[in-house]
Formats: sequence, C-alpha cells, structure tokens
Amino acid sequence: MSEHTPPNAASAAAGGARGDIGRRIAQRREELGLTRQETAERAGTVPSYLQYLEEQSTATPGTGVLIRLADTLETTVAALRGGGADLPPGIGRAAGHPELVELNAEECRARLSTHGVGRIAVSTPAGPVVVPVNYSVVDDAVAFRTAPDATPAAAAGTQVAFEVDHIDEALSRGWSVLVRGPAREVTDPDAVRQLEERAYSGPWPGGERGMWVCIDPADITGRSISVR
Repeated sequence: MSEHTPPNAASAAAGGARGDIGRRIAQRREELGLTRQETAERAGTVPSYLQYLEEQSTATPGTGVLIRLADTLETTVAALRGGGADLPPGIGRAAGHPELVELNAEECRARLSTHGVGRIAVSTPAGPVVVPVNYSVVDDAVAFRTAPDATPAAAAGTQVAFEVDHIDEALSRGWSVLVRGPAREVTDPDAVRQLEERAYSGPWPGGERGMWVCIDPADITGRSISVR
C-alpha cells in the first residue's frame, strides 16, 4: 500500500469527504467497462491497491496515482476529488468536432435502461414545472413514487414529458432521451405490489411517498453528441 497517503493525513488532500474518491473511481471505471485489473495495469499500479482505494473509506491516494488514474479513466483529478459535485453538468468546453446524432427507439430504451434519475414536466396552477424523480422502467412504462401533495403527483391523468440524460464531462459528449405520453396513477393493489417488488430504487428524498405514477410512452426520441 505504498502509494497511498497515510490514513492520518489531512483529509483536505482528497478534496472531499473520505471514501468519495474511491466511490468515484469505481463508478467511472464501471462506466467505461473496465475491470480492476485493466485499470490498474493502465495506471501503473496493482489491482489490490485499486481495490483498497475503492473499498476503504480512509483511503487518501497521493497526487501522482490520482493523475495516472484520471488519465486512465478519461477524466480529471478534480472530478475524482468531487470538485464539480455541486455544479451543473456541462460546464466544460465543447469538443473540437462534435456530431449530433438522432437515436432510434431501441437505442433510447437502452439508455433509459432499468432505472435512474430523470425530470418530469408537469402543468401546475403556477405554470409549467420540471422536477427530478427517481424512476424505474417496468413493463416498458416509466414508473416513480411520489407524495399525493408533491409536484410530480400533478402528472397523473395528464399528458407529460419525461427526460433523462447523461453528460461525459471529460470527453464533452453525452445523450438525452425524451419520453412523451399519458401519466396515470396506479391504485390496483396487485399492480402496486408488483411495482414495489420490481422497482430498483426508492425515492432519494425519503419520507412517505406511497403514490405510484406510470408514464406509458406514446413517443420516445433521443439525441447524442459524439466526438469524431
């Protein structure tokens, strides 16, 4: 473990809470489809040390290994340290030769995948509002839980738009998928039970959010920005 800063070193060297760097390394590695072995070899370290970084909350790697890992993971040291955690995505420069590509329905569904965080646009007495929700894709419908008095509940019984996207800051590329269709409240006990069993994640805000809403896609479109 000679490449890490001793656990009693100032945590400020990591630029964030302990354990955050390891979590970001693992997440970025998985996004790129790299194994620990592959990542370690490319970064000039050993898999056991990479495992230590990813799994030990007290791990605080030095600048040298962070630079090599950032290069291997096609990102920046600042990103691994969480320097942009409280900033909106997409603050970097555009790529030199970007290309905007339309995604077909199959590609859109693949990017929606199983679950994540998206944004739903609803009409309210105060005007149109866009709010984030934790969603799961169940039987081709976009499903989420909310509270009856929360803004997303206004979607039930209306036509809505739902959007999910991903930004790759390091490579200045990304994609977005737009789903449009009717939203409905799910009240049948059997259907509610199935949603509860098959949903991948509960609402991050916590609290009592027992109202299920499903969006049945009538139209699904998407675009991606790639770099030539």
